[in-house]
Amino acid sequence: MQHIKSKDTKIEVMLRKALWNKGYRYRKNYKGLPGNPDIVLTKYKIAIFCDGEFFHGKDWEVLKPRLEKSNNGSYWVNKISRNRERDDEVNKRLLFEGWTVIRLWGDEIKKNVDECVKVVEEAVWDISIEE
Repeated sequence: MQHIKSKDTKIEVMLRKALWNKGYRYRKNYKGLPGNPDIVLTKYKIAIFCDGEFFHGKDWEVLKPRLEKSNNGSYWVNKISRNRERDDEVNKRLLFEGWTVIRLWGDEIKKNVDECVKVVEEAVWDISIEE
């Protein structure tokens, strides 16, 4: 666990480079917001999280039974369940404060970084229209 990075992961760096090349300026690991979003577009009030599939429980209904059968399964089920709850709490707090929250899975970023940038651009576009 001590070797797992929380900042500047490969998926974060890939997305940040793609956003930078499109002309978006951002803050990284912004401590001024709940959950310390990985990328924040303060101009548009957009918080972006780059979530790893395992630790944030992608396909949880499939993953949970497999973990329960494994060694130390109760530890992992509790840990990932709490991560998912925390993600929901952070999303609700940010939405309440008027922020747009975007959560992207690591595999999506690795395979289709351009599509992920389009998701961010659509959010920027929606916010620009509202103003």
